[in-house]
Parts: sequence; C-alpha cells; structure tokens
Amino acid sequence: MKKLILLVASLFFLITQLIGKEKINYELYSVAFYNVENLFDTIPEPNDHEYTPTGAMQWDSKKYWAKMKNMSYAISKIGSNLSPMGPSILGLAEVENRSVLEDLVKQEAIKHINYQIIHIDGGDPRGVDCALLYNPRDFYVTNVKSYPYYTSSDSSRRSRDQLVVSGILSGEEIHVIVNHWPSRRGGEVNSRPRRVAAAQLTKHIADSIFTIDKNAKIIIMGDLNDDPINESVKDVLNAKQKKSETPEGGLYNTTWELYNKGIGSLAYGDAWNLFDQIIVSSGLIGKDKTELTFWKAEIFQAPFLIRQEGQYKGYPFRTHAGGVYQNGYSDHFPSIIYLIKRIDNK
Repeated sequence: MKKLILLVASLFFLITQLIGKEKINYELYSVAFYNVENLFDTIPEPNDHEYTPTGAMQWDSKKYWAKMKNMSYAISKIGSNLSPMGPSILGLAEVENRSVLEDLVKQEAIKHINYQIIHIDGGDPRGVDCALLYNPRDFYVTNVKSYPYYTSSDSSRRSRDQLVVSGILSGEEIHVIVNHWPSRRGGEVNSRPRRVAAAQLTKHIADSIFTIDKNAKIIIMGDLNDDPINESVKDVLNAKQKKSETPEGGLYNTTWELYNKGIGSLAYGDAWNLFDQIIVSSGLIGKDKTELTFWKAEIFQAPFLIRQEGQYKGYPFRTHAGGVYQNGYSDHFPSIIYLIKRIDNK
C-alpha cells in the first residue's frame, strides 16, 4: 500500500512516500506557463492603439491595475495545493514590456515570492513578447538568449521571438524555451506553415542543446496555437505521446494525455483546444529519481478562472469578451508540470 504525505519545506515542497517500512523523501518544484492575454500598459505606442485610454478597449489605469491584481492572484494560486510558494519558473506570453512585469511582481498576492524578470523586446507586430519569471531561491540563471522568428517563405514576416533561459534548479542544469507560435488567423490550414516554421526553430534550438549534451534537461513551454496531434508538434518537434516512446535525446509531450482526456486550455466555437503545452526532454523522464524527474502535468482550471454565467459560461474568464470589458483574467488556462527529486535519507 502506498501513501503520499505532502510536507512544506523552507524553499520547496517535500513528498514523503511510504513503501512498506521505507520512507522516501522527494523535493518538488513546479514549472508553469501562462498566456496572460494582452498585458499592455496604458501608454500609447504605434503597435498597441487598442490598449490605450482612447483606443477600442478604452484601456485606462483603473482597468490596468485591476488586470494586475487579477493576474497576480491567479499566479499565486497556480499549483498552490502542491507548491504554495508558486511556480519556481513561470513562462509568460502576451507581455508588452518589462515595465508591466515590474508592476506585476510587486502586486500584493505575489510580492513575497520576489519573482525576478527575464524579458527581451522582440519584433512581433503587436508588440507582445514572451517572458519568464523565476523564484531566485529555487532557480539560478546562467544564460539568456532570444531567437527571432521569421517564416521560411517570407523573411520580413515576424512573430514572437523564442526566449531561451538556462539555469540551475536543485543543483541541475535546466534549459527553458518559452514560445508563442503564430495564431490561426486566416484559418488553421492557411496559417499552418507559420507554426511549422516556429516548430522548426524550436527544434533547432533543442537540437543545438542536445549537441552539447544528449541528456540535457530541456523544458519547451508555450501557447503553440496547435494541439499535441498537429503537424508542428507531433511531426516537426516529434514530441511523443508516451514516455516509453521517447528516445534518448527526444521529446515527450506531458500534456498529450490530458488532451486525450478532453482537457483543454482554451475554448473557441464550443470546442476545446490544448494549445498551452509543456514538453520535456528525455533527460527529465528517467526512472532515476535521484535526479530531477517529471512527475505529472495539469491544466490549472480553478473555478475563479472560469466564466460562471452568460454566453461564455464554462469558458476561461477573460479580460474582454466580444470587445466588452469583463474584468476577468485570461482567455487561456495556465499549464503546469511538477518535477521531483529523491532526497537521501540521513
């Protein structure tokens, strides 16, 4: 008989597993991704005319600070049943600039975490970027690089750059690739080549890391605007559905099983998609739990993140719906994985 006991530690959570008479302790760290849906400030810029006081969204200071309060509260609750100090590493999408992140991490709900910010301005026409927040008590950053995205057919067409952050988590090197691939605007088929191009860039980045270390621990996260079964993810990244199918130096899609169960991270037209995926390298799925190892994945669907009434009942409770201000959170649910590591009993 197996029994799991969850214990709070100073910097991380511990899982204590009783197997017979043997007690095994594990460190637990959470790593998450959240598309925060148009996290713009109110200052007019050439590429964000909608999100200004005189723009279509009438984006003023009151709405801005309400958004900050809502998003910080949501972040504070991601995986809090297992990691009450919040995610050690949190990738973000749809962030306008570093300034909005500085306002975000100072919010009451998460300021005690002391999240540090990684953000590099990219070339997206709308002016939104990927970013990363991390808890410095858990994660030590060693390198940051941004890879610009261009489609293979049109080098002038830009989208969100891909952010790569390397660092040390629990004494081990981790590489995190934060993505926000091109949307399905114009239809899934017509826009597919742009996501294939984005996947090719991500695969190139991962392969470059594998060239140095075939057992590298890589986490690919993001709003991919495709499901686990689509060409960009299944074929180009070659992200496998099962751990047992994942070769050395390969990738395992931790969220594919959730997709098979009908769990989604966003809804459109009465259908659910799981665009917000987290994919890990083979180095994180081994049986040797004396190293950081993937445990499980979730889509965080807390009731407060879900619209409870009206036309969009059951959908993510977003900031705007049909152009009307809702004072919600985001049109996406966060995704999260848990990593565990065995602690030798002293």
